[in-house]
Amino acid sequence: MMKIGIALGSGSSRGWSHIGVIKSLKKIGIVPDIVCGTSIGSLVGASFVSNKLAELEEWILSLSKFELAKFYNINPTYNGLVNIERVKDYLNKYVTDENLLIENAKIKYASVATELETGREIWFKKGNFTEAVLSSISLPGLFQPHRNNNRWLIDGGVVNPVPVSVCRALGADIVIAVNLNSDIVGKHFKTLKPTPSPANEEENKETNFTNILNQYTDSLFNSKSETIKTPSFFETIAGSINITQDRITKSRMVGDPPDILLSPRLSQIGLLDFHRAKEAITEGENCVQRASSDLELFF
Repeated sequence: MMKIGIALGSGSSRGWSHIGVIKSLKKIGIVPDIVCGTSIGSLVGASFVSNKLAELEEWILSLSKFELAKFYNINPTYNGLVNIERVKDYLNKYVTDENLLIENAKIKYASVATELETGREIWFKKGNFTEAVLSSISLPGLFQPHRNNNRWLIDGGVVNPVPVSVCRALGADIVIAVNLNSDIVGKHFKTLKPTPSPANEEENKETNFTNILNQYTDSLFNSKSETIKTPSFFETIAGSINITQDRITKSRMVGDPPDILLSPRLSQIGLLDFHRAKEAITEGENCVQRASSDLELFF
């Protein structure tokens, strides 16, 4: 029997679209035997393999900017903006059980991370799920590098944004790849109209609090100025990440192409727009529908 693998790519908040992809594939009878993920793909993939995808979806659909602010250090150090301990707590609640081991899961799983000192690609094919996800999602500038087995690890998207090769190595005969970065280069420099004032006092409190966070994070994906200005520090980081992952993805897929490539249209969603889960999930579902003719060739 042919084994189906799915390679879930990196892309920060755009990764919520993986949920829509997995749900839509399941509706038409396509359930992967092998799940490999990089960065946010490793997180969503771990949730699916751990049978917690519905819980993850319910939680992220409830996220607001106010809730997201709790995950950030308002006075960040150079180690990163994200509160790692808080992220770990939520991983153990909505993504996987704290003590679940990869090798004990019913579906084969692997995540991809990058060794900071050598640039080597690290695959997590066994061990603790939470460790595998934390190692894979450590995006430079947001997360501090993750310490694992006496080595510092960062986001797997630095070396393998869409882990088709990992699926092949784990035995997949047919690989479905989900590339979140196909249309994003330069898109985070778009301008926005000013945000209307909140209608009531409660909303105003929330807005005031999140504005503190926005000083650090908004420039990662949006410029609120209607005039042309020099890209900010965070805009430059975001643009560099987008360009790098786009180029690496294209290069690696030439050498090891997937059988089916799904490319959700997510350029309107910024790196830290985690509160826009509904849009991302819907686009993941729509992406599968658009690829129905390609899927019918294999299934």
